[in-house]
Amino acid sequence: MTKRPTLFSLILSMPLLLWQLLFFLFPLLFLVAISFWTVRNFQMQPDLNFGNWERVLTRGVFWDAYFRTMILATAAAAITSIIAFPASYAISFKMSEKAKRWMIFILIIPFFTSYLVRVYSLQVFLSDAGIVNAAFGYLGLGPFPMLNNAFGIIVGMITLTLPLVILLQTFSLNFVNRDLIEAAHNLRCGRLRTVFAVIVPSAKVGLVIAALFAFILSFGDFVSPLYLGGGNPPTLSIMITDFTKSGQQWPRAAVVAIMMIITLLTAAFAAITYAYKERGR
Repeated sequence: MTKRPTLFSLILSMPLLLWQLLFFLFPLLFLVAISFWTVRNFQMQPDLNFGNWERVLTRGVFWDAYFRTMILATAAAAITSIIAFPASYAISFKMSEKAKRWMIFILIIPFFTSYLVRVYSLQVFLSDAGIVNAAFGYLGLGPFPMLNNAFGIIVGMITLTLPLVILLQTFSLNFVNRDLIEAAHNLRCGRLRTVFAVIVPSAKVGLVIAALFAFILSFGDFVSPLYLGGGNPPTLSIMITDFTKSGQQWPRAAVVAIMMIITLLTAAFAAITYAYKERGR
């Protein structure tokens, strides 16, 4: 029997509902409306003009930027998830409770500093005369180009998302039933097989949500493509700024932003559906 929500619970949920209406739904509706406006003499005028959508969606440069952004974000999310898992596994299963608390504190520290500052510091490491290439130089290697290319962008995206992914994976692995792991060992299941046959399926929801967060943050990232990737060829976030600087074309920038939102909502729906899908269904 389903319980009906009480008046008290409805009142408690009102602030969240108002917040979503004021700062998500209304701005989103306004963004959709702007996408149909026209720009005359560098000023936006209310209109119902589908030309912005036609102009953006029929240009090859948009779809090049779209698929470039999609590939970079997917690669960054996959690499981050793979790199994060051993660290999350060690924190959850190999460390004492005191060590766990310290590791979680250390993982939170990067969020104390600006992401832009961290990206600027990466330029010192990744430039042709930077620390990484200097280390390769001692080995008689390099210099390797690490800036103004896809490698620099992915490194920046990993820097942005890695601490969060490790935290989310760790919280998910902490809830894995230890009895299942013990039962697998009693059945002579090796360590590696236990990880993939027991631990990963048990923590699937948290692992997928962590990868989803990495994809969302990477897909909308502006700083890494600009300062580590050189901004050319552009990603969708850079294309938005290019439109706003070129004749104040905010309506066309709104079209790009709406396409990004649609993509992220589709990815979030697909990931959550997969995360909560039961085996055999």
